[in-house]
Amino acid sequence: MIIFRILFQTVVLALGQIWANKFRAVLTTLGIIIGVAAVVTVVAATSGLEKFVLKEFASIGANKVWIFPRMPDGMRDRYSWRQIRLSLNEVNGMLDRCPSLARLTPVMEMSTSGQVGDIFKQVVSVQAVRPAWHQIEERSVLQGRELSTIDDEQRQPVCIINDKAIAEFQLDTNCVGQTILLGGRAFKIVGVVETKTVSPMFGGDEARSEVFIPFQTGLMLRPEPRMYVIAQTKSPELHEDAKAEVGFYLRRMRGLKPDEPDTFGVEAIEQIISGFKKVAAGLSVFLAGIVAISLLVGGIGIMNIMLVSVSERTREIGLRKAVGAKPAIILMQFLVEAVTLCLIGGAIGLAIGYGAVIGMKMTSSLSGATVPLWAIALSVGFSAGTGLIFGMFPAIKAARLDPIEALRHE
Repeated sequence: MIIFRILFQTVVLALGQIWANKFRAVLTTLGIIIGVAAVVTVVAATSGLEKFVLKEFASIGANKVWIFPRMPDGMRDRYSWRQIRLSLNEVNGMLDRCPSLARLTPVMEMSTSGQVGDIFKQVVSVQAVRPAWHQIEERSVLQGRELSTIDDEQRQPVCIINDKAIAEFQLDTNCVGQTILLGGRAFKIVGVVETKTVSPMFGGDEARSEVFIPFQTGLMLRPEPRMYVIAQTKSPELHEDAKAEVGFYLRRMRGLKPDEPDTFGVEAIEQIISGFKKVAAGLSVFLAGIVAISLLVGGIGIMNIMLVSVSERTREIGLRKAVGAKPAIILMQFLVEAVTLCLIGGAIGLAIGYGAVIGMKMTSSLSGATVPLWAIALSVGFSAGTGLIFGMFPAIKAARLDPIEALRHE
């Protein structure tokens, strides 16, 4: 009980000294205030940015894999586009040879003209896909039906459009059954799918008209297709297995020797997410280093002001020692004063940091910014630790003062 009473009295005394020198105390703790506010702001901003980016990745699909032709660096003289493009033979055998893949569809993109009545569009995005596209993309069918296997096998002149195309071509609200001319060919609209807007960070732009036709029908329009494959793994954690399987399969199909480079590319969302998390962690460490420098500067300021305080209160220390105060009590007094000063600075820094976080939440990209408990504990711990470490030397100096010499101090 005596120890707690002494500690309480010491804290009260420390607060009294801080209050007596308010302006000096604020200037002294400025480094701590900035450091703690920076810790809270940086952690919140990083978490908000990470949530935003991961949300954008999730909108694309966490278990997607893209397979596409890719010209090896410096090999344009050796390979032609015909040699590296994906063939139907390669695509058709891929699912059987790559057990980590659940489903896939080749995608052949074309730009052609579109017309409905008097409404004519010079350029319309047309994609030839297989029925598995619906399961991979998970885009809701708003009207009508999905493309079917029969549509693909029989090369039916049918299509599905997105809801953006309804507005651009001024179609009826219920447009299923109407006809749209694509490159002069008539296609019957059998369904409408939702428009999926891609974030600008992935090269997306404003939503545009989209038309999807059966893949085999697309081959009639373009006999020598240029295509890529969108596949879906059985689970997100199988992305590395899928990459290895697809790589082995395509290298064998293309007869590539061990020393020859890949003439294709395989990318997975999970791989990109892992890379982003590593970058985010590295950025956090870098920013933490900058914040640590601010706290270090704040700690040096605390030590300097405490040394000044010891010098100013030398006679007080001598008087207290003369009436029986032990060195440990003097040590604790100055140590508690330094810690209290840092904790007050830390509290102000937390308040400023939370204010910055509230401002971040008002922006769409950082609306998920939050301050985890460990960041608060780290800030408070850093503040107390800074006061303890940098207040130790002045406190020891005060505790070792000779009472007679201290009383003689002018």
